[in-house]
Amino acid sequence: MSKICTCLREFLSLLEEEDQLIRIKEEVNPEPDIGAAGRAAANTPEKPAIFFEKIKGYKTPVVTNVHGSWQSHALMLGMDKNTPVKEQFLELNRRWDKYPVEPEIIERSDAPCKEHTITENINLFELMALYRINEQDGGFFLSKAAVVTGDPEFPDDLNKLNVGTYRIQVKDKDKVGIQALAFHDIAIQLEKAERKNEPLPIAIALGNAPLVTFMASTPIAYDQSEYAFAGALQNGTPVQIVKADTCSHLYVPASSEIILEGYIIPRVRQVEGPFGEFPGSYSGCRKQCEIKITHVTHRTNPIFENLYLGIPWTEIDYLMALNTSIPLFKQLKESMPEVVAVNAMYTHGMGVIISTKCRYGGYGKGVAFRLLSTPHGMPYSKVVIVVDEYVDPFNLEQVMWALTTRVRPDKDVTVIPNCPGMPLDPSSVPAGMHSKLIIDATTPVAPEPNPREVELLKPPAGTDKWEAIIRNYFNC
Repeated sequence: MSKICTCLREFLSLLEEEDQLIRIKEEVNPEPDIGAAGRAAANTPEKPAIFFEKIKGYKTPVVTNVHGSWQSHALMLGMDKNTPVKEQFLELNRRWDKYPVEPEIIERSDAPCKEHTITENINLFELMALYRINEQDGGFFLSKAAVVTGDPEFPDDLNKLNVGTYRIQVKDKDKVGIQALAFHDIAIQLEKAERKNEPLPIAIALGNAPLVTFMASTPIAYDQSEYAFAGALQNGTPVQIVKADTCSHLYVPASSEIILEGYIIPRVRQVEGPFGEFPGSYSGCRKQCEIKITHVTHRTNPIFENLYLGIPWTEIDYLMALNTSIPLFKQLKESMPEVVAVNAMYTHGMGVIISTKCRYGGYGKGVAFRLLSTPHGMPYSKVVIVVDEYVDPFNLEQVMWALTTRVRPDKDVTVIPNCPGMPLDPSSVPAGMHSKLIIDATTPVAPEPNPREVELLKPPAGTDKWEAIIRNYFNC
């Protein structure tokens, strides 16, 4: 286990050392070059981060695809870059139990994100090299921010300080739109503020430590701290945070490249979108909240980090893969200890594969029902496959074996109509409503009848020894 990087710049240096980052020194056009490079990086076997040093018309650099491979994902965790996905899952699960590792609050003078301050004539178009990620986007989007808001009723409760990832559209030099859907934590806080027709203070952190970004896009409970979880996932190293300049109860990552501070304008909705979203399609336009930016701080020569979204897999799929799987696994394991692993890597958990030991007949379906009642599984998860405990849910070849040898379509496939759905899912009609599909690919246990008992093949003796010999051969 190597050192874990606690700021973006340190992580970019590590990626470069590990041949996971390419520097583009020649001047490029913001469009279509940056978006095209993000798509191209996802298409290559190496899937490197791309650092653009010179953007035509802008003064600051851009980096994309920072989380866009399993190699980079492993390096984020301080593991060898060739660590298998299941081992990364197990390591994240181990660190998850270190929660909480409370953040370290530092002085403003010690926070790199406070090196420069802008309070007048704020112009986001001068601060960052803005560009459309996909051709038909309705404008310039910030796709990788950590958005910080507090609960208006409990402003001093750090456990209710929300640090989330939401898409943000630049509307003007000091105004942005944000998508805050009803099942997002920020919507709870916004409703409380708008009930009193009060603005909701907000801070938007760009260019964050890799595990802070990871946690900002992780579905956890409303009263759990993303900062305390990030410290746990940093293997016990606390996240350094600093008080926001314009709101005393908001705290931002101290090492961020750029901090935008302001407030959500109460009871105002303006058209936002379209935007190329994580299901691999454009979202269309909706009326969304707007934010007035009143204050900016940034590091010297700030790096603008953004991610590309496209038909999977792209960076967002790697970023949201295991941080969706682990919370769902933990929530299932609490009441169903037979659950072995959860693979919710597909389209932010719209597709989920669960491996479990079945305690009694019908248990596989019961596990699926429990998943569909979790805070994330209820709106997002649509296709749930349940397999036996000896099937690796991260190995699609084994999953397909289970589907083709364990499923009787007449009894093991269930469709549940009229359920909550993800509005960005293009098959959700109307947007936000869907049916759910459960496929029980587990072996029947009593009292469920199983008229055809079968004995599983076991690996020949000595298989482990030969696996080690073969691995060593290729690692020489």
